[in-house]
Amino acid sequence: MEDMLRLEAFVVDTYGSRDPDLTQTFSPTKELRLKPHFELDWKILKAGISPESVPVEELPTIIPEVNAAFLRTILRCLNPNHKYYIAFDQLDLGFNKSSPEYSSRLIGLLLASRDINLAAREAGINLFVVVFLRDDIYDSLHFEDKNKMTENYVSLIEWDTPRTKKTLKALMNRRFTVLLGGEEKQNINWGDVFNEEREMPGHQSKYDHIRDRTYLRPRDIIKFANLALKEYKQRIDSGEVEQGHLYKIDNVDVHNARVEYSEYLVREIDDEVHTHLPDYERHLDVLRAIGKWHFDKDEYESAFSKHYPEAQISSNEALEKLHQFSFIGFYRAGGRGFGGQSMFSVTENQEFALIVLRRVTVYIQGS
Repeated sequence: MEDMLRLEAFVVDTYGSRDPDLTQTFSPTKELRLKPHFELDWKILKAGISPESVPVEELPTIIPEVNAAFLRTILRCLNPNHKYYIAFDQLDLGFNKSSPEYSSRLIGLLLASRDINLAAREAGINLFVVVFLRDDIYDSLHFEDKNKMTENYVSLIEWDTPRTKKTLKALMNRRFTVLLGGEEKQNINWGDVFNEEREMPGHQSKYDHIRDRTYLRPRDIIKFANLALKEYKQRIDSGEVEQGHLYKIDNVDVHNARVEYSEYLVREIDDEVHTHLPDYERHLDVLRAIGKWHFDKDEYESAFSKHYPEAQISSNEALEKLHQFSFIGFYRAGGRGFGGQSMFSVTENQEFALIVLRRVTVYIQGS
């Protein structure tokens, strides 16, 4: 309790409130009152600076000691019988690979999270700081001991790949069980909801058909499934039931759901891409003009110069942008397949085949 009171007193004394404005945390107008809240070697302060009133501009010279004292105090406040999680998500919002400031902040967050987790483990406290980050963003970061961090502290979250047995179908099965299993929590599986006895065009199962069009993103496959359910209910309510109908979501429901899903996908794409590539729709027009899902670099450059000659970036830069936002993938002999390499760099003599990814397939067809 004493440590909690010390933390509270430090926040109130420094910021004037128990709920400070985080945007003002490091404002130059602030002064930190470190004493008597923390026990530090005050010799680290410059001559003439009182530990009871430390200007924020002096913080960089003492931040390691302040952070260490702050962390020790916090850990003493936590109950070792409880579990605590601090999660950071949506860090791709505003991400710019060419911004050293953004990369530095991400690297600082990763290193701080690792250090806090290690300190908590040494103190016997179940505190876990988790950072959710796109793998292409993580791959673009460069810092000392990154390989060691990757090997010991990074877990790749993925579904339906050769590297894991985890599938989005299993995730959906758990969701179906919670929503439809009743009080007894009877197991409800994908095949209980979708009619997999009838294949989609191209001899695809409904699961593969939907998975390909939702880009392996859980929220998107849930969205598509909800839209297919909506179409199913409308069909049943209208009396359009075939003889021998199994009362499951069928081909026609999945097909009809694609229209509304396309509209949803357009909005999602706009939210994600517009800030970084305001004219992305013009670049998608170039893909439409090519008229096929597989093409080579020469075909792209020809369509680019014809359909978007006033573009503010080169065709090579446009390809990199389209790859960065997962509109296209590429294949090179000896590589790891479509989209297999997270770093995409185009050179004058580079030859490779391009493929429009499923992420934009519905967008183009639905436009």
